[in-house]
Formats: sequence, structure tokens, C-alpha cells
Amino acid sequence: MPGILHKWKQGTAFNVSMPAYFSLQGSVRKAPHSPSRDTTRQRIKFSDDRVCKSHLLNCCPHDVLSGTRMDLGECLKVHDLALRADYEIASKEQDFFFELDAMDHLQSFIADCDRRTEVAKKRLAETQEEISAEVAAKAERVHELNEEIGKLLAKVEQLGAEGNVEESQKVMDEVEKARAKKREAEEVYRNSMPASSFQQQKLRVCEVCSAYLGLHDNDRRLADHFGGKLHLGFIEIREKLEELKRVVAEKQEKRNQERLKRREEREREEREKLRRSRSHSKNPKRSSKERFRDQDLASRDRDRNSRDRSPGDRDRKDKKRSYESANGRSEDRRSSEEREAGEI
Repeated sequence: MPGILHKWKQGTAFNVSMPAYFSLQGSVRKAPHSPSRDTTRQRIKFSDDRVCKSHLLNCCPHDVLSGTRMDLGECLKVHDLALRADYEIASKEQDFFFELDAMDHLQSFIADCDRRTEVAKKRLAETQEEISAEVAAKAERVHELNEEIGKLLAKVEQLGAEGNVEESQKVMDEVEKARAKKREAEEVYRNSMPASSFQQQKLRVCEVCSAYLGLHDNDRRLADHFGGKLHLGFIEIREKLEELKRVVAEKQEKRNQERLKRREEREREEREKLRRSRSHSKNPKRSSKERFRDQDLASRDRDRNSRDRSPGDRDRKDKKRSYESANGRSEDRRSSEEREAGEI
């Protein structure tokens, strides 16, 4: 590695750039820790508490804002694409309700971002010159047109990258209209401000990503902001949060309905049991007859089972019965002969 850096400093022909070199150095520094980390990931499942549920749903801010000005670094919980694939397969058969965990995570992150936005607004209000409400409204109009132009230019670049030339040209026409409105708004704002104050850069805090926007920013700066990864990442996070809120509300409503249905079934069964018990108490003779009949049927079943369990005893009883019948016939024959002899 020192030899690579030496050649780069000397200006000799070499294909490795300086950022790539430092990236390579970073991967080398992390290499000693990777085996144990891979071993830990192999031991756990996606349902483990150490796994980031937002990552399983592909909405963790650590992933979305990676490489931006607000890069959050590595998440404290485990991120693994293999675990996400396992979850996507298992979630087709079972509902793990991980949306609630992800929603809590994103709500906490967005709430912290909104707090930073309010702090930035207060700081701007303290540092910038005080202006009247009328002038502030005119400045706000310029900011709104700047935001509209920036979003349209970002859309133009996206359509151009996709090869949709006709749609891109239509959006550019909208950009020109917005630019004309902006020039008129700036003229109105300029006429309402002193010349010295108008030259100052008036800043505004972006409501989406809490970045600073200038009143006199050019189109390129606006397009870079509204089409940048930071702003689009915050839009993705906020839209995902709204989607999770809707999904969680629907699932909670479904669970509440199922819980209510089970409760009604239990209450209906209890009422049926109570009705039966009351009917039995009103007819005690009938209930006793039914009880005796059940006992008689049970005794018959026991006798039948006992006979089935002892075939040897059944054979002995049959032999005894046949023997007794045979002896009875012989005694009857003997008694009849004796009666005939007596008569003679």
C-alpha cells in the first residue's frame, strides 16, 4: 500500500484513484473484524432482536442516507440481505408485524429531523434582519417558485436519463413558465426592500431534509438539491413512514375485529351453557333418567370390553355351559327310565 501511495504522489500513470485507495484501506482495516461478524450473522435469524427490522423492510435511514451529507454511519443492529430474503419468504405464510417496529424507528428519526429544522429556523430568525410580514410573504413566494423549479429540473434529468425525450421537453416548458413567474416575484420583492438589504442572501430551511436554501440560488443549485440523494432520501423515508402508519392501522383494526369476534363467540357459548344448566334444573326427573341411562350404557360397554380383553375366559365359560347342558340331558334321561321301571 505505501508503494501505491508513493507512485500516486509521483504522478506516474496508475489506474487507482485516491478515493479508491482510501476505500481499499478502509476495507483492509475492517477485515480483522469481519469473520466474527459473519459468524454472528450465521447464528441468528431474522426474528432476532439484534436484527434491524427497518432493514428487513428496506427503509432503514442508515441505508437510505448512506453517502450523503447526513450519513448516519453503520446501524447498531445487524443488516444482512440474506436475512431480508429469509424474511420476505417467511412473511408470505406468517405475519410477523415488523411494520410496527419499523414505524417506531422512522417516527423517532423524522421527529429528530423536524426538531433540527425548527432549531435552524429559530437560528435564522435571530441572525437575519427583521422584515415585515408583507415582505416575508413576498420572499416566501420566491422560495416556493425556487422549489418548484428545482423539482421540475430534477424530473427533467430523470426523464432524460430514461430516454423519454418528449416528456422531458414538456417538463422543460413548465420550467420556463416557472422561471418567468420567479422573475416577476423577485421584481416585486426587490421593489419592497431597500437596495442594501436585498443584496443580502436570504436563507430558508428545507422542510423535507432541513438543508439551507438561498433566495437567490440559481437553477443548477436548486436542481442539485431537489434531485440530490439527501432530499430524495428524506422523501423516501417520509413516504415509507406514511405507508407503515397505514399498514399498521389496517392490521391493528383487523386484529381488533378478530379479537372482538372471539369474545362474542365465547360470550355466546357461555350463554348457551347457562341456558342448558337452567333447563336441567327445571327438569330434575328427566335429568336423573338420562344419568341412569348413561350409567347403564357405560356398564354395558365395560362388560363388552372385558369380554374382548379375555378370550380364554370366554372359551372356558362356553365349555362349562355346554357341559352343564349335556349333564342336564343325561340326568333327565336317567330319571325317565327310573319312572318307567317303577311303573312296571
